[in-house]
Amino acid sequence: MRRVPLSILATLPPVLLLLMAPAHASALSYTPCSTNAGFSCASLPVPLDRSGAIPGTVSLSIERKLSAATASHDAVLALAGGPGQAMLPLAPYIAEVVSTALAGSSTGRDLLLFDQRGTGSSGAIVCPALSSQREIAQAHSGAELIERCARQLGPARGAYTTRESVEDIEAVRQAAGYEKLVLYGTSYGTKVALEYAARYPQHVESLVLDSTETPEGPEPFHVSTFKAMGPVLRELCSAHACDRVSANPVAELARLTAALGVRPLTGKVLDGRGRRTNVTVTSRELFYLLLAGDLNPAIRPQLPAAVHAALNHDASPLARLITLAGVHPASEPSADIDFTLFVDTSCEETPFPWQRTAPEATRAVEAEAALNSLPSSDFYPFDPESGLFDQTIPLCVSWPDASPAPPPVGTPPNVPTLILSGGQDLRTPTEDARRVASLIPDAQLVQVPYTGHSVIGSDLSGCAKAAIASFFGGTAVQGCTPAVNRFPLAPLPPRALSSVAPIAGVVAGQARTVAGVLDSLLDLRRSVLTVGFDFGGIPYGARFGGLRGGTVRVTKAGTVLNRFSYVPGLQITGLVPNGIVLKNAGATASLTIGGSQAARGRIRIGSGGRISGTLAGRSFHVNAAAKVKLASAGEGGEAVSEPGFPVPQLAHLR
Repeated sequence: MRRVPLSILATLPPVLLLLMAPAHASALSYTPCSTNAGFSCASLPVPLDRSGAIPGTVSLSIERKLSAATASHDAVLALAGGPGQAMLPLAPYIAEVVSTALAGSSTGRDLLLFDQRGTGSSGAIVCPALSSQREIAQAHSGAELIERCARQLGPARGAYTTRESVEDIEAVRQAAGYEKLVLYGTSYGTKVALEYAARYPQHVESLVLDSTETPEGPEPFHVSTFKAMGPVLRELCSAHACDRVSANPVAELARLTAALGVRPLTGKVLDGRGRRTNVTVTSRELFYLLLAGDLNPAIRPQLPAAVHAALNHDASPLARLITLAGVHPASEPSADIDFTLFVDTSCEETPFPWQRTAPEATRAVEAEAALNSLPSSDFYPFDPESGLFDQTIPLCVSWPDASPAPPPVGTPPNVPTLILSGGQDLRTPTEDARRVASLIPDAQLVQVPYTGHSVIGSDLSGCAKAAIASFFGGTAVQGCTPAVNRFPLAPLPPRALSSVAPIAGVVAGQARTVAGVLDSLLDLRRSVLTVGFDFGGIPYGARFGGLRGGTVRVTKAGTVLNRFSYVPGLQITGLVPNGIVLKNAGATASLTIGGSQAARGRIRIGSGGRISGTLAGRSFHVNAAAKVKLASAGEGGEAVSEPGFPVPQLAHLR
């Protein structure tokens, strides 16, 4: 082997020295991390542009957790979603998720994490056009802001592609001294993992792909998302769950989107202070609401009833659901995805149906022609114009590309591969997962029922966790057993108290009021869960209105109702402990009942559905556990416990 003279080594850039280092000889200097206990921190400078056309470096922030006293030969490297999500803030969560992988080999595996370039503490990029309120306010259009952002970033905007991130991974691997990597990617992270595996197969031990992209990335019109809507709704309505709501929820959704294309609907919604506002419902809002169900499992089960009501001239349930899905805590950041990087990477490398050098007007014409060439059936239950609802084409039509078109991605190696797909995932549908599995002969695909995007963070059944344990434990990975939907279908909202079925065991003058109170509390539970998943926990501080009137305020002591109305003519005031709201147990609520149609008085609700009180001057006592259980669990009959709010940590905007 030819020796390299020391004089030459002295003149080489530090990154080239790292690439020449022998495997398992770490060139990184680690110090204990101040943020994540048990991890050590390091940084690695890499070229901003490996072609050399643009000078400068990016310092990658790296964290490592050892499986033993000394470094192992192999490591698990996790890749976040977006593009634009920082990984290091998720380090403790990732360590828990991949714990079986870390202990799965004879010598153990270390955990290796880093913020991909342009995210978190690895040289986050900023353009004033997308971050300055002054510039945003002065812009005439979103297209103007996007083009201005590109100009502000300059030629460097072409250096934040998947290809560069793949080369960063290889630089990190070599600098950290690992022989092989177990790549665990979620959403956009799976695209990065697949491209790295195709380019450096000799350094890949295995792949775990959660909510996988295809190697070339998302198709610009997202046809697979529209094609998945029918299967997603059919799974939601399996076991006759929709029988009391709609005979054909997919057809009803198609009818509503067609009607909204002609004329938007207006639904009346009450805000957290009881003020009535009008919310306009268009097919775009309906599309985004469906997509929001990927990360919030409480949303989609309410859609069939809300759509059916809208078709029957009651748009308020749908308008309120849109409103609830947009309630966020003011103290929290709006998203954990860096929007500038998302725009940059998406615009530079998505395979858009236009010439990269074409001006905006030409691009728009070419995109419209490409859309018109597709059959309308590709977008059912929406129409072809809905193919432009997704962010990327409207965002990127005015973005001037600074990099060449991405080269074709090679075929990934046939290494042990586990692919996890949510049966309710519209962002990265199971159809895409099957396509990726077909590229890797020995890949194992597990579809998890009633689960949306980011399977590990969303799965309440334990099936995905068991699959990962089996995969790294060397035993056969089992498919998921038939599951009970933990978020059953919402019923049709009543238009009058007289339409509520009376509860047995209570005299006629009280029976509908008691039943209406129970229905109202179940609606309250759905609403709190809808808001709670976006908050990442019980949404203390959240305020919103009831469907037909009144207000709700969530506090640590419980949910405060003020003339809360789900059933017209029935109002509820009082404090409902969170134990009752979430799981029918652990507390007692004492409520005042009013309203023009109700039997007025007071009701006391205990755990398990025990209800007593005085209505219209007459006392009563009844055990309504059966009704509460049925309404909580649908036809499955299994009561729903507190879900624990699993947050899909590795999110995906596409």
